[in-house]
Amino acid sequence: MEIQVATLCDAATDYSAKLCILGAFDTIGVAKLPAEHPHCSVALRIVFTDEDAGKHKLTIRMIDEDGRVVKPVEIETQFEVRMPDNLFFFSRNIVIGLQRLKFERTGQYSIDVAIDEHIMARIPLQIVEMKKKPPAQ
Repeated sequence: MEIQVATLCDAATDYSAKLCILGAFDTIGVAKLPAEHPHCSVALRIVFTDEDAGKHKLTIRMIDEDGRVVKPVEIETQFEVRMPDNLFFFSRNIVIGLQRLKFERTGQYSIDVAIDEHIMARIPLQIVEMKKKPPAQ
């Protein structure tokens, strides 16, 4: 099992087994704290082979720079891999929408993607305070 794509983006969709990503990013600039980011998505493309057959658990968590889970991003789901006979490998796209992410402070964060408790991808995210530009003279 291999994660080919793991990104944070404005939006994504699975269109005829193609992963379509709009606006991949790793930085959110905020004018003041606490801050809220209205909507974004985690987009994943995972490739499976024969050895991946069976049941698995997918976990997605947002972690702050101190290693604490940032709520509400803590998602767990189960999936089962059944390898088609006529393929050497196959891929699946997963898009998870995240609503109203709240940040109490600036700093480094990550969105950790784990399968069966093994971290397979770590998507970096930084929250930075944007300084207001002085008015033009």
